[in-house]
Amino acid sequence: MALPVVAIVGRPNVGKSTMFNRLAGRMISIVDDRPGITRDRLSTVCQLDEGYFELVDTGGFGIDELDELSAKVERQIRLAIERADLVLFIADARTGITALDKKLAQFLRTVDKPILPVANKVDNRSLGYDASEFLRFGFGEPILFSALHGTGKDELLEAVAHRLPEPSAAPPEPLMKIALVGARNVGKSTFINTLAGEERVIVSEIPGTTRDAVDVRFDLDGRPFLAIDTAGVMKKGRIRQDVDFYSAHRAERSIRRADVILLMIDASQPIGQVTKKLAGYIVENYKPCVIVINKFDLAQGKADIQDYQDYLEKTLTGLLFAPISLTCAKDGTNIRATIKLAENLFKQAQTRVSTSQLNSAIEMIRKAKPPSAKRSKGYPKFYYATQIDVSPPTIVLFVNDPEAFGQDYQRYVINRLRELLPFKEVPIRLIVRQSTGKQ
Repeated sequence: MALPVVAIVGRPNVGKSTMFNRLAGRMISIVDDRPGITRDRLSTVCQLDEGYFELVDTGGFGIDELDELSAKVERQIRLAIERADLVLFIADARTGITALDKKLAQFLRTVDKPILPVANKVDNRSLGYDASEFLRFGFGEPILFSALHGTGKDELLEAVAHRLPEPSAAPPEPLMKIALVGARNVGKSTFINTLAGEERVIVSEIPGTTRDAVDVRFDLDGRPFLAIDTAGVMKKGRIRQDVDFYSAHRAERSIRRADVILLMIDASQPIGQVTKKLAGYIVENYKPCVIVINKFDLAQGKADIQDYQDYLEKTLTGLLFAPISLTCAKDGTNIRATIKLAENLFKQAQTRVSTSQLNSAIEMIRKAKPPSAKRSKGYPKFYYATQIDVSPPTIVLFVNDPEAFGQDYQRYVINRLRELLPFKEVPIRLIVRQSTGKQ
């Protein structure tokens, strides 16, 4: 059963994103004093008594500073209201009612949805805010709330509970979390919308359209997955605003919390420093990765996957093990196959091999190419290996002298393990430890 949906709407700068984060209990939406920062519909699951509901944040109603994006932001607001079981109409108690508040109230009267008015920024109740002017909206007495300090949170949640259907059970945990990362305008949002089967996030040719990391749940063959759309990352030297810094930070956080990464590349453009840096961060965090070559219909001079494989081997050397998927998100080409490929990587990363199978592979590696004795105080010896974890597969190799097993030789061991064990396309973490002998 679908969760009941509670949508937060209001004009710019009334504190919608701060309220969203407060009710969610964590920082999800970027908060900034400038209007127009939130653009897409952000959502999260919140617990309410013994049930759960989906909370949705939206952009500022009536904003006109975003040029051609303004209409798209407003469309996202309308879609959120259409899906909602309850609408939280947020106004600023400090500034009072404005023309935009009246315009939004007029629109909300035309929708057949329960409306709960909330007077936000009531940061000090001793000031005696006059809520009577909010009664003119015709939606009843507003809840007095401070998103900044959390004052009135219990009253707000109680009012929400009274207006929602019966409590819903927690949604099933996604089988896999997939983060889409890449430079600006590589097609991440189009890819997400194709997965979701709806206009879930705004798609625009304007660079930097997506600001937040947007979680989008979708089903594949009746199974739940979570895709994370992230802001297009820009070169560090070009970051001029706090919002760009927070967008990049959320992209990195999305990599850390995802099970599999889709590193998206625009096939019509050369691979730049931003993509190389993201690839390095993926490697540092030992994340399975699919290199998604999007807009492949626009590629010039790279006729097939082998051509691109050769190109990637020279530019993304740390991801030589990662499989490649050629897609065209705009028409849906290979989108489903890419998710299937990501699922395969997820299974590889969770694989655990037996100690005997692992040590047989280590013995083959030792015989084929033992470490150089020049780096060792004596003759370098392998003793045994054991797998201690998954996601990533983590292998501890016990030896007599760890200094003899330098980084180059460790890379060799990892590459050979990838050939000999069922970890062919995922990162392996190798830990070399000293031991006195076989156990």
